[in-house]
Amino acid sequence: MTFLRNPLLALTCFLSLLLGGCGGGSSDDRITIGVAFETLQTEYWVAGFDAIKAELEKRDIRILEAIADSDSNRQLQQIKTFVTRRVDGIIMVPKDAKTSIPAIKAANEAGIPIVLFNRIADREGVEFVGVQADNFALAKATVDYMVEKARETGRKHKAMVVLGDMGDHNAIGRRDGFFAAIDGNEDIIEVVARVPSEWNQEKAQAGVVNAFQANPDISFLFTSSDFLFPSIVSALKAADKYHKIGEPGHVILGGFDGDATAWQMMQDGYLSATGVQDVYFEAEASVQAILDLLEGKEVPELIRDPGFVIHQSNMEAMKDRMWGAVISSGN
Repeated sequence: MTFLRNPLLALTCFLSLLLGGCGGGSSDDRITIGVAFETLQTEYWVAGFDAIKAELEKRDIRILEAIADSDSNRQLQQIKTFVTRRVDGIIMVPKDAKTSIPAIKAANEAGIPIVLFNRIADREGVEFVGVQADNFALAKATVDYMVEKARETGRKHKAMVVLGDMGDHNAIGRRDGFFAAIDGNEDIIEVVARVPSEWNQEKAQAGVVNAFQANPDISFLFTSSDFLFPSIVSALKAADKYHKIGEPGHVILGGFDGDATAWQMMQDGYLSATGVQDVYFEAEASVQAILDLLEGKEVPELIRDPGFVIHQSNMEAMKDRMWGAVISSGN
């Protein structure tokens, strides 16, 4: 992908970069980037927001901030405000794959390069660079490890998967990765519960409670986000299913994100594995993509964060790369 729709603006910004920045309509000559997040509801989004700000500060780039509080109309107005203020680039976390399209289109029509951080949108007549974890591969690798642990028990396990918002490409990739790992392992894993959460704590907790009432012998659980662990743990405790690895009644647990709660659960001996999104890689890649677009360089439409799986066998070696562990340590 080149600099979207305005070659003249690209040339102007490239020349301005050589002189110190595009200006962004500001009183100084630094580049200005608008950062628009759909929400700061989870630790991951807070960590991502902070990592992007740190990356921009490191490069002496001005930042305009906007949080939409899960309101797509508000996010559209925020992007239009960025356009009015003549920012040089936009990094955005869209609310979902569909409702964010008008906001992306507004940036396109203004010739402003836009990068979608961690969550991408449909490409329905709009152009953007996506920086996103490989949700499918990372979820599959996490559940592969869980299946291996299940095999070591020598018995068959009934499984539950807690799904995310199916309007979110991330949630779809994680769901598909889960089932890809289960495929071919039906001799050891039987999926008996698919719990919708729509990224909502209360809905997740109610769904997990109901799943255990219907299948009290569930012993294998994967959640599409570590963000939901507080609700899941509450439901596990209510069903007397929250036991450490190796203890009678232990449910093999796996997650996705790599937050501080997951790290604590891993240290305490309850969590087998979680797929970690590399928030620092994604922040750096997002900022670099904007700068490359401003210079007229070719940038791929999708930049993949491979992430990694942290588990009980490698946690000490990998903890310095896990953003949730870094936050917990106060570094």
